[in-house]
Amino acid sequence: MSRRVVGVTLDNLDLLPKQCRRCVYWEVAPHLRAQAEEYGSTEVEKEAWVSSVLLEWGSCGRLIFSDSLPVGFVLYAPPSAVPRASAFPTSPPSADAVLLTGFHVLPEFRGGGLGRTLVQAVAKDLTRRGVRAIEAFGDAKPDEPVTDATAHACVIPADFLTAVGFKTVRPHPKWPRLRLELRSAISWKEDVEAALERLLGQVTVQTAEPSTLRA
Repeated sequence: MSRRVVGVTLDNLDLLPKQCRRCVYWEVAPHLRAQAEEYGSTEVEKEAWVSSVLLEWGSCGRLIFSDSLPVGFVLYAPPSAVPRASAFPTSPPSADAVLLTGFHVLPEFRGGGLGRTLVQAVAKDLTRRGVRAIEAFGDAKPDEPVTDATAHACVIPADFLTAVGFKTVRPHPKWPRLRLELRSAISWKEDVEAALERLLGQVTVQTAEPSTLRA
């Protein structure tokens, strides 16, 4: 089984699970969400949001495939582009962070590290773009019944976030805010260059040893 991760674009947005493609929990203000759902325009709103973020900010999502099957995705954007970000009791997100929003792995593919791979793909993208951190609102009680008043399936379980390296920066019994610090693109480049220098140094030493054979 092979895995590959690609960027979310308008061309592959339809590969998101149908319920996620129609969900605008993060993309529209809470008071406008019911209106969008009533008029059946949520897919249009979702596409408009992705299009806007892509044009104004850049890459905002990743899709993961198992062989040729799309099995999970993640979306992310600056907090200013996420209307729902101001509605949590642990708001606002930090100004230097990018916010994880939609995150989903098909149930039958969970437990195999796909979620961690998606987070790593986001971290790699944002590190190269000079972003300092990723933040997310977590659901500390994801097993509670899902209602508009108390929970939503679009909020990532807090236990998963801590398992992949996030730390709680604003505690809450239900909606903690968590943060994953990213190394700067400069330090990442320096680490790679240092590793290459060590490797090349070892190769030089090994190839420079005098021959033990005599004529």
